[in-house]
Amino acid sequence: MNETKSWYLSRTIWASLVTVCLAGASLLGLSVDGIDNATLTDMLLQAAAAIAGLVAIFGRLAAKDRIG
Repeated sequence: MNETKSWYLSRTIWASLVTVCLAGASLLGLSVDGIDNATLTDMLLQAAAAIAGLVAIFGRLAAKDRIG
């Protein structure tokens, strides 16, 4: 296990993000009982894509080195 990979390629990170999203939805009172699994999966994947896009944008804006 000497090779490295980007954080967004980690299944553990994605599973943790889904867990955080579901916990946050529960705290906000969103009920996911009436949503079928396919819809829930699609919704979560769209949210993950949106979050990844925001992280990429803010990460680039906060970066101190040029892309070379």
